[in-house]
Amino acid sequence: MDRPLLIDGLQYANWSKTIFREMHEAGMAAVHVTICYHEMFRETVANIERWNRWFERYPDLICPGRTAEDVRRAHAEGRTAIVFGFQNPSPIEDDIGLVEICHQLGARFMQLTYNNQSLLATGCYEAEDAGLTRMGREVVGEMNRVGLVVDMSHSGTRSTLEAIEASKRPIAVTHANPAWWHPALRNKPDEVLKALAATGGMLGFSLYPHHLRGGPDCTLRDFAEMIARTAETMGTGCLGIGSDLCQDQPDEVVSWMREGRWTRNADYGEGAADAPGFPPQPSWFRGNRDFPGLAPALRAAGFDAAETAGIMGGNWLAFFERSFGPQA
Repeated sequence: MDRPLLIDGLQYANWSKTIFREMHEAGMAAVHVTICYHEMFRETVANIERWNRWFERYPDLICPGRTAEDVRRAHAEGRTAIVFGFQNPSPIEDDIGLVEICHQLGARFMQLTYNNQSLLATGCYEAEDAGLTRMGREVVGEMNRVGLVVDMSHSGTRSTLEAIEASKRPIAVTHANPAWWHPALRNKPDEVLKALAATGGMLGFSLYPHHLRGGPDCTLRDFAEMIARTAETMGTGCLGIGSDLCQDQPDEVVSWMREGRWTRNADYGEGAADAPGFPPQPSWFRGNRDFPGLAPALRAAGFDAAETAGIMGGNWLAFFERSFGPQA
């Protein structure tokens, strides 16, 4: 097969046949999709039910992605495997038993927090980072047992380091960039990146404009050179793309992402000057069709063909292979 294997480690698009068709045209083998921000368990089940209807309606374009083999099969058949993930632990509520149930329903990634303090850990927007909570440590152990990946993309530094230490399996930061490149609250300092690499974890580089140096004006060359510099300290085997693409989402969705149900006030978030809304994407990455165009930029930044193939999808596939099943 001469088509490259492409995997995006995180998207939150306004899903439609149009987007599924674009993923097909781009040759996306798998996409980790956010199916929960602040939804509780029953609401998350309703979101999964909606995805089941899409799988029935568009079987030539998308299919469930619960194992690495599902991704390989989707790639061979020209479809996109959809990997479910949560950006908050809200679906498990305060019941550790729901970790296994969520995995059985198809979830493969769960963030321990989304920006704020949760029952499990501290988010990156909090003034004080208390690290993992007592429940957080128990939940990490249960996630390890069943094969639900610990994702610390929106977590504070101490919480992220404690999750790396507590987890018996490699964790992921599915969508963030190095803080030395752009000091957004969500971008990660060197101590996190080094600990992640040392334990076999994965970093997915984000293309969300608030996480980019220069925002929408960031160049593809600058983005690729940032990845090359990161590889100097982390190596290449733990790097992938987690675009954080919010394709076709209306601006009002940002209010749900930022505010959920925890406040009555507008939470403008990092990079938003007056009101919440999606910033413009860089001209070179506006949708799924642009994903393959990252590969030539990586080659120009000094990566060889095998390293480029790893960053574009192969490294995520190897991580899925190690991570999605029960603990050995």
